[in-house]
Amino acid sequence: MAKLSVIIPTYNPDTARFRQTLSALRSQSLPANQWELIIIDNNSSNNFRQQLNLSWHPDAQIVDETKQGLTYARLKGFNESTGDIIVMVDDDNMIEGGYLEKALSIFGQNPKMGAIGGKSIPLFETNPPEWLWEFYGSLALRDLGDIPVTAAWNNQYPIAAPIGAGMAIKREALSSYLEKITQGKNNISDRVGNSLSSGGDNDIVLEILKGGWQVGYFPQLILQHIIPAQRMHAGYLARLLNNTNKSWVQLLQSHGINPWQQITKSGAALRKAKAWFTYKAWKNAAAYIKWQGACGMYDGLIKNNHAK
Repeated sequence: MAKLSVIIPTYNPDTARFRQTLSALRSQSLPANQWELIIIDNNSSNNFRQQLNLSWHPDAQIVDETKQGLTYARLKGFNESTGDIIVMVDDDNMIEGGYLEKALSIFGQNPKMGAIGGKSIPLFETNPPEWLWEFYGSLALRDLGDIPVTAAWNNQYPIAAPIGAGMAIKREALSSYLEKITQGKNNISDRVGNSLSSGGDNDIVLEILKGGWQVGYFPQLILQHIIPAQRMHAGYLARLLNNTNKSWVQLLQSHGINPWQQITKSGAALRKAKAWFTYKAWKNAAAYIKWQGACGMYDGLIKNNHAK
């Protein structure tokens, strides 16, 4: 049986949520002696370590990564892990009891599969506003139904691509991504500290696809994503959509698959002004969030606008 590694990058995690993440891992049907657990501490200052109990796992460790950013933390996890299969779990995810065992089975039955994911179901800590469903994708929530969907490289980003939360990856399929990162060729903006930029998950997927592997959505892989009250505020979601849309366009540009024409700074400013009225940004929270998302996209399309 292939060995499996679970990697959890974290930065100043909420300890109560992290305990829920670990509790779900402790309840896995795959015996703990058949997988390793690696937590990457990316310069946390809240002493979360002292509040976690890892004694239940025979092969668990907390590793430091002093370079700030999710990409560096994940890279540290990739390098420290020894499994043939890597499962990326966030510190606010609760994977269902059979998740690890099912992931191994899927890879065993699909030898050309390089990365897989499944359903990410919300677990709201407070009642969400009625309009929140429009932004589920931005909150790393998704449900594509109960039929598996797979994809190979065809010069575009596929709907079947797994999201970062719960993504399971065949180590062999990571080679081109790791080579790019270690050679310093990565210019993709990703989470750094409290930044809301993203793109690292998508970059991994694209490199896997371009390496000749397939990716897939498998509905039997289910996790709950804990959504606290602060992530449902309009201000947070507006900043989230703005930052992620900008990094999304830059990601597509870096891989040569951006379908939109690049623009000048002045052109971006004009489009933002027009979008204010198109989306009626003053009307309500959802309209304002969508306008901020459009602004992020226009910022990403500015010529010579490299990710920071």
